Amino acid sequence: PKESSRSLNADSIKIKKEVANAFVKRTKRASPYEWYLEYYKSPMEQMHERCENYPPCDYLSDQVGFALAYNRFFG
Repeated sequence: PKESSRSLNADSIKIKKEVANAFVKRTKRASPYEWYLEYYKSPMEQMHERCENYPPCDYLSDQVGFALAYNRFFG
């Protein structure tokens, strides 16, 4: 019997791995440095997050700037 398009499910749609790899490409990292940056934050970014998570520092950074606010509370 002829199946209608409504009765198709995910199990009935299959493609070979080689065919799938032809149009789905994973981007490769060019260097270990890029890999490192993807997983670890810079010290400056860590400082910004520390200040953002402490409300008085976050408020003061809006008023006088990040550097002065960070040094005031954590400096």
